[in-house]
Amino acid sequence: MNLVIVESPAKAKTINKYLGKDYLVLASYGHIRDLPSKNGSVDPENKFQMEWEIDSFSKKYLKEITNAAEDSDKIILATDPDREGEAIAWHVKEVLDKKKLLKDKHLERVVFNEITKKAILNAIKNPREIHLPLVEAYLARRALDYLVGFNISPILWTKLPGSKSAGRVQSVALKLITEREKEIELFKPEEYWTLSSDFTNKDNKNIFSKLSLFNGEKIEKFSFKNKEEIQKAVDVINKTKFKIADVNTKVFRRNPLAPFTTSTLQQTASGRFGFGASRTMQIAQRLYQGVDIEGETTGLITYMRTDGTNISKEAIDDFRKFITNDYGDKYLPEIPDTFLPERKLKDYMDPVLVKNAFNLKDGQITSEIETKEGYNFLYLVESEKGEPLPFIDMKSKVKGEYIRRKDEEALLNYLTWLRKKYNIIYNEKINE
Repeated sequence: MNLVIVESPAKAKTINKYLGKDYLVLASYGHIRDLPSKNGSVDPENKFQMEWEIDSFSKKYLKEITNAAEDSDKIILATDPDREGEAIAWHVKEVLDKKKLLKDKHLERVVFNEITKKAILNAIKNPREIHLPLVEAYLARRALDYLVGFNISPILWTKLPGSKSAGRVQSVALKLITEREKEIELFKPEEYWTLSSDFTNKDNKNIFSKLSLFNGEKIEKFSFKNKEEIQKAVDVINKTKFKIADVNTKVFRRNPLAPFTTSTLQQTASGRFGFGASRTMQIAQRLYQGVDIEGETTGLITYMRTDGTNISKEAIDDFRKFITNDYGDKYLPEIPDTFLPERKLKDYMDPVLVKNAFNLKDGQITSEIETKEGYNFLYLVESEKGEPLPFIDMKSKVKGEYIRRKDEEALLNYLTWLRKKYNIIYNEKINE
């Protein structure tokens, strides 16, 4: 028998279906051990030696794992591909090794970025060793959490009674907040005025405009510094008759943004849906672990904890085939877009991508994903891929003064095109 160890029971249940009867998939329920909350857990004088403790919650599931390990020929560590997943795999290996359960056993580490049958089977065929740099990064983080938290938290408690802790993240955040507060206190407000107006055409239609040129000069932020200066401009404008001298309409193309990383996914979900970071990741976790579609649990997005933007060739081929079959060659770029990371580092994980969702029939997503937020969230991830999108930029020239305005008809045409392109089906109308 082959023992496969993952983090969550939902993930274990899905993977067990894919692997069959020769495999037993068990969940560790997250980290199986951690640093105890007492002095001496990290010893800086002894090469930062750490003392680990298995909590009462983990003992039950760890016993189940050790019992299964005794009867297994092969042990496969299939935790998440990020730093925490690598650390969980390392902890399990260390515990099994201490219990002398790895003798004459074959231990493997496998990773996958999506929970689909193809990805799981491919990962099982291509095992690797535990990636020690990721484990060391985890150990450094835990040491900082412990050392900074234990030294700064008592000070914080004396100054702010009722506060919880001041770890490596909270301490830096507090510093940033205080620095920003000092900048706010030192800020000297400067008065400035802007001028906008409503014109009415012969059809009694209002045209909103914003003054951009006055007396031949471009309007800057501080062009009008007080009420007297802006009033002079208003008096001149009120005495002047205006007519539209020129209308210039151009179609521009907006290239798609880079694929989602964890941070950009959270930012976009917050801006569009008002989701907090924890809510965003909970929804993404459900979509990653999969939903039941026609009797089979299928993951709908790739792994959502990533800072990589480099899309695999297989994913690019899938997207290009999907665009060609569903929308035609005119929407397919000749060369796929590439998104290089800001830092000169090799991306070891894919960005957050839709998986399998574009293979579903129209309307199936709305019936299979139980919550509106899950559907909207899936649409959010899906709509970030694709070809450049057209939008309208209209400029009207009113007696030599350029004004920019949004054309309601052009905007409506764009939204209609966007919805038709993505074949969007809503449970409830999303605000435009």
